[in-house]
Amino acid sequence: MAVALEDLLRSLAPQVLGALVRRYGHFDTAEDAVQEALLAAARQWPDDPPADPRAWLIAVAARRLTDLLRADQARRRREETVFRLAYEVPPEIAQTDDSLVLLFMCCHPALAPDAQVALTLRAVGGLSTAEVARAFLVPEATMTRRITRAKQRIKASGLPFALPPPPDRQERLAVVLHVLYLIFNEGYAATRGELLHRPDLAGEAIRLTRLAHRLLPDDLETAGLLALMLLTDARREARTAPDGSLVPMAEQDRTRWNAAQIAEGVELITATLPRGVPGMYQLQAAIAALHDEAVSASSTDWPQIVALYELLMTRAPGPMVALNHAVAVAMARGPLEGLALLDDLTVLEPDHRLHAVRAHLLEMSGRPAAARDSYLKAATLAGTLPQRRYLNARAAQIPDSRA
Repeated sequence: MAVALEDLLRSLAPQVLGALVRRYGHFDTAEDAVQEALLAAARQWPDDPPADPRAWLIAVAARRLTDLLRADQARRRREETVFRLAYEVPPEIAQTDDSLVLLFMCCHPALAPDAQVALTLRAVGGLSTAEVARAFLVPEATMTRRITRAKQRIKASGLPFALPPPPDRQERLAVVLHVLYLIFNEGYAATRGELLHRPDLAGEAIRLTRLAHRLLPDDLETAGLLALMLLTDARREARTAPDGSLVPMAEQDRTRWNAAQIAEGVELITATLPRGVPGMYQLQAAIAALHDEAVSASSTDWPQIVALYELLMTRAPGPMVALNHAVAVAMARGPLEGLALLDDLTVLEPDHRLHAVRAHLLEMSGRPAAARDSYLKAATLAGTLPQRRYLNARAAQIPDSRA
């Protein structure tokens, strides 16, 4: 029950914040009011659940926002306006989902790109400040200051709470998609904690991306990102065993994959790819489709995946793309060729995924002692408990010849 309530509150938070900002403005103070409403809900709902949770939160947050603004002596000039704010929220406000408007607002060009991403992850994605800080590899206090400055910048800009006109919308879209991508990744593969994934975040990312796709049906990368999320999230249930332990893709029960999501994602990317030069999200969706359409791990079309990763490296080069390319090369041409490609990825030394891949390829190439060391190294760097347990278990399956 507690988990279900927490999931509900997380999904409603950006909708409530959007409704308040649309009606009253004051982004920074509105966020404080929403947080207080969420705390009140956590205390009261278990004993007295409301008939309409979203409307309840909006009403309580609106009353708290009014109180906060009235009590702020530094904002005396607004008091006349604030005094006229009715405690009853207009029906049209409670019935409108402003999450997408809030998303574009957080991606305003007045903010630096890292501030856009951080603010959106916090205000729309529902990540805690600590989780956003981990995504940026900075201390939590630093991220708190960064998010606070971003909110102040939006407030000072006088930006109206509305979707930007089409030309501005296109400028902001790349950041919007990147933010949604980060939110989904944190939900599908959590960076810290006791759980391998956070379905609430992945689901919210998919929901917001659907909204963006409806708003911009002709944008190919928006369609590609939605397809990528659907095709990836389709495997979520099979990624863990009943005890919560990690199950690698090659060992997953593919009958547990979500067939409806796979069909929707495949249809979407199949319709999108021929319409123009594919971008990074379309290419990743095409790779995900090849994995999902394979009836078994052994029947996966690895040569085609290699070709798609090589094209992706020309569109969006980066160390993680290169790492995934190395895995595909190893599966298509043998582990030694894949291992050779890892030598150029020293930038990923602090990342457990590099060492996990190296361990797997070393094991495939018949070098158990080196593989065991790499599994243990990966386990020390892994951020979640299921990852650490899986990597330690793989290491334990390899006898230590030095013992």
